[in-house]
Amino acid sequence: MSTARSSRRAKRVGLVGAVVGVAAAGLATAFAVERALVRKSLNAPGDPYRDEEFGEQPFDSELTVTAADGTDLHVEIVEPGTAAGRPTVVFVHGFALDMGTFYFQRQAMSRHGRNRLVFYDQPGHGRSSRLRSGNYDIAALGKSLAAILDATVPDGPIILVGHSMGGMTIMAFAEQYPEWFGRRVTGVVLISTSAGLIDKTKLGVPTLVARASAPFFPVWTGATRIGGNVIDRARIASADLAWLLTRRYGFGDSRPSPSLVTFVEQMNSKTSAETLTKYLHTLYSHNRFPALSALAGVPVLVLVGTKDYLTPVTHSEEILRHLPEAQLVKIDNSGHVVMLEKADDVNEALLSFVDKLSMENNS
Repeated sequence: MSTARSSRRAKRVGLVGAVVGVAAAGLATAFAVERALVRKSLNAPGDPYRDEEFGEQPFDSELTVTAADGTDLHVEIVEPGTAAGRPTVVFVHGFALDMGTFYFQRQAMSRHGRNRLVFYDQPGHGRSSRLRSGNYDIAALGKSLAAILDATVPDGPIILVGHSMGGMTIMAFAEQYPEWFGRRVTGVVLISTSAGLIDKTKLGVPTLVARASAPFFPVWTGATRIGGNVIDRARIASADLAWLLTRRYGFGDSRPSPSLVTFVEQMNSKTSAETLTKYLHTLYSHNRFPALSALAGVPVLVLVGTKDYLTPVTHSEEILRHLPEAQLVKIDNSGHVVMLEKADDVNEALLSFVDKLSMENNS
């Protein structure tokens, strides 16, 4: 090898080394800044939930429901003091979360003590198993909901409450089992969800990033080929960044409770990389506007935060365009996890809706 060629190669290696060194230094600085921001946020005074012990809540019974495809679904049931003739309220959580999503609604409605409550973890989330069929799509989630209802509410009226992907699950259930609506399902609550505009907003990602990422959405389901363990390790290494992103995209208030942000981020972090990546394509391609027709015969309450970046107010307004009789409640200064961030407002609307339907069922 000539001296000149060796010199050029050495320069290239040196340049690459310099670039890697600069990048590594930049990342180290970025992570240091992230850690500092998180520590500052966590130590900020005035957190109303600093002493809140988020996590498991009391229940009267728990069971495992096995769906038709073999997926085991973890269920918890709260029995009321008096519930004669009143609907059972079934809660369906969203993507990368679990039944803890409805922490404050469970507290309020348990104290209310008038309705039977059913909570479950969706496939691949919380304490439920991963989808045995391998079909990580919204249609499969609709079938899982059918299994839950068959096993836990064999008779009597039902009110379905869905947040984000949980709302989409209810729509998929309506698409597949329209005969339930008006006969068994007597009310529906859709919180921070969409019937099919996600492909236009790219999950609320800012416009410039959305345009750049658009070609990659359909192939994200193959991301697990990298190796779930590798992705999970990367998520742990960037936990501080994940916390900051959760605060930015999950909440509308510029200074939400750090304890609430941590609670949501912990639910996110417990969701496996396989579950995250395999659900992304179905969220991207979700279109259930025709399914909304099945909901036309029952009362529908739509709730959304005015600062929801993931499923903006326009998504809820589009649902109202297909269901003009539905009630729309916009909750000011709140983001995607509105039922946690503005629990009192959500509980007031939810309890009013449930009480009204309960009285109508008993009349």
